[in-house]
Amino acid sequence: MNNAKQITLYAKLSTLLIGLMILISGCSDPSSEHTSSTIANMTASQSTGYQQVLPDHNLVFPADHLAHDGFKIEWWYLTANLTTTKGEDVGVQWTQFRIALAPKTPSSTAQSPALPSPELSMNRPPAWATDQLYMAHAAVTSAAEHLIAEKWSRAHPQLAGVEPQPFQVHLQNWQWQSQSNDLFPATLKVNNDQFSYQLQLNSQQPLQLQGKQGYSSKSADQSVASYYYSQPFIDVTGQITRHGVTEKVSGKAWLDREWSSQFLTKAQQGWDWFSLRLDDDSTLMVFRLRGQTNKDNFYSARRMFADGSGRNINSKDNPNDISMEPTQWQQTALGYHPIAWRIGIKSEAIDITAQALNPNSDMLVSTSYWEGPITIAGSHQGKGYMELTGYR
Repeated sequence: MNNAKQITLYAKLSTLLIGLMILISGCSDPSSEHTSSTIANMTASQSTGYQQVLPDHNLVFPADHLAHDGFKIEWWYLTANLTTTKGEDVGVQWTQFRIALAPKTPSSTAQSPALPSPELSMNRPPAWATDQLYMAHAAVTSAAEHLIAEKWSRAHPQLAGVEPQPFQVHLQNWQWQSQSNDLFPATLKVNNDQFSYQLQLNSQQPLQLQGKQGYSSKSADQSVASYYYSQPFIDVTGQITRHGVTEKVSGKAWLDREWSSQFLTKAQQGWDWFSLRLDDDSTLMVFRLRGQTNKDNFYSARRMFADGSGRNINSKDNPNDISMEPTQWQQTALGYHPIAWRIGIKSEAIDITAQALNPNSDMLVSTSYWEGPITIAGSHQGKGYMELTGYR
């Protein structure tokens, strides 16, 4: 059997085996109804045995662009606010998740699945055995429609994974391909039946370390946290294709990298997260983790500038500095969601409203959430992205 046919067969076998692997890992089956799992409950699951996020840890680049297999979950996550040559506002999302199926311990080894023939057994790729699962989501959103797609694969050099030189994040034919071991310049390609895009990404700006030098607390007592860094200053050119029609686009993008073994406490319901590009050339990341009551909510933010400087704002240091209140709600396929907000940060003289470009931006995938572009008005103008998890 030639190599191309062999890899194709392995890809098909991989898809069939993923349902079992997800059940083992405690996640939902990707073929099940979208209500069976959410990003929120997946990231709040048990972290015993996995590597833990610790304060005073130094992030190192380019090494930390790669996968961290000892942690339970991580993602490479890009959102872009683009404009077509006809002047239409379009949002693009790409996220690749890595999910560990079991903690790495000295005594544990990954087991290969049974293969259907001796020929496959003799010729199988050496990296077939794995305890890592990859999931990728993609979307193109306009005011008129929200197109989404999802892929799954077990880790394998020719199926899904992260490569160091040149840097690449891929899941089959969806891939981020850099020209070096750094993030940029790079090309992001996604191909799907309803839509596709090919984007050229470039940034000369320093990375932004969220929280305390990349240690991002997710609760007031710091019982859960992540390692988290961003590049909110990315120039984009390229093209998108929707329903067979291709258009050139340009605009700005934002990359987030985050990994942990538990993002939420068991008492937290989910999060409201915003990436905002303001008209004074600064950017703002702000999120709210929802507790059982409003007084249990945890807030955090970072105001960021192109020279790499920034200011952290969180509710532990100043409980009344950040305010986030929904101003409009809508029933969507996933539940009752806020689609407009008022966001204030007193210390930064920010008082803005954020409005969804398309309220029906539900990500109806195996781990459900709401994700879409927004417009900003008030003390500052601009565009950005909003992500909502844990709503019913």
